[in-house]
Amino acid sequence: MKTAFTKWQGCGNDFILLEDMEARLAAPGKLSKRLCDRHFGIGGDGLILLLPSDRADIRMRIFNADGSEAEMCGNGIRCFARLAFERGLVPSAAFTVETGAGVLRPEVQRKGGRVTGVRVDMGRPVLEANQIPIAGFDTRRVEEEPLEVLDRTFSVTGVSMGNPHCVIFLEDLEEFPVAKYGPVLEKHEWFPRRTNVEFAVVRDRKHIRMRVWERGAAVTMACGTGACATLVAAALTGRTNRAAEVALDGGRLFIEWAESGRVYMTGPAEMTFAGEIEI
Repeated sequence: MKTAFTKWQGCGNDFILLEDMEARLAAPGKLSKRLCDRHFGIGGDGLILLLPSDRADIRMRIFNADGSEAEMCGNGIRCFARLAFERGLVPSAAFTVETGAGVLRPEVQRKGGRVTGVRVDMGRPVLEANQIPIAGFDTRRVEEEPLEVLDRTFSVTGVSMGNPHCVIFLEDLEEFPVAKYGPVLEKHEWFPRRTNVEFAVVRDRKHIRMRVWERGAAVTMACGTGACATLVAAALTGRTNRAAEVALDGGRLFIEWAESGRVYMTGPAEMTFAGEIEI
C-alpha cells in the first residue's frame, strides 16, 4: 500500500510524518526502524504519527529510529504542530496535543501570513528521582550527583520533561566525545528506562551550548526536550537565569522556565520534502 509522507526538521532533528487519522497503521515501531534507515529507507531520527484523540484536538506518537516508542519529542512536536495546522487537522493556530507525556499546547507563530516558528507549553519539569526515573534516590532530586562512567566521573542532574534526561555540564564541549560516553550513560543502571544525555557548556547567564545523545537515536543535531531539561538544570544549579537561548548542533531554541513552573520552548519547524512510500 502506497502512503504519502512528509519529511521535516527542527534544528536538524529530522522526522518522517505520517497522517493516520483513521488509526489504521499497524506495527509502527517496526515501520519506524525500516523508514528511518538512512541507507535503505527515507532516513530520519524518528517516525511521527498524526492520530485522532478523545482527550485533545489531536494525538502524537513518536517512534525512534531503533523502533522504540518515546513519550514525547520537543523538536518533533513543533514539526507535528505545523503540519497539523497547515493540513487543517486542528481548529486554530493554538491547540492541544495528546502525547505520551500528557496533553501539551503548541502554538504556530505567524507574521505577515508566514509561519515563523512554533512555541510549545511543555508543562512542568519533574525533578523527583523516582518519577524521572533514576534508581536509588527515592523522591530526592538528583542535582550534580557524581556518576563514574568508563574513565571519568560526571556530575549529573536529572530532569524529566515527560521523558528522562541526564544533564552534564562541562568546561569544554566541541571536542568532547559524545558518542563514547553517551551510549554508556543511556543504559547505565541508574536509568531503568534508559535516558537521554545532554552535555552542555554555559556561556553566560542567557546562553547555553548543548550537544545530545538521544535515547534510541544516538547522536542527533538537536533535542527539544533536552534543551528544556538543560535550561532547568542550569537554573537549578545557579548557572543561568530561568530563560536562555540554547545553541544546538543544528540550530537554536529559546527556552523559558516561567515563574508558574511551566517550561516554554520556541523554535523552527521546516518541511524538507514530501513523497510516497510503500508500507
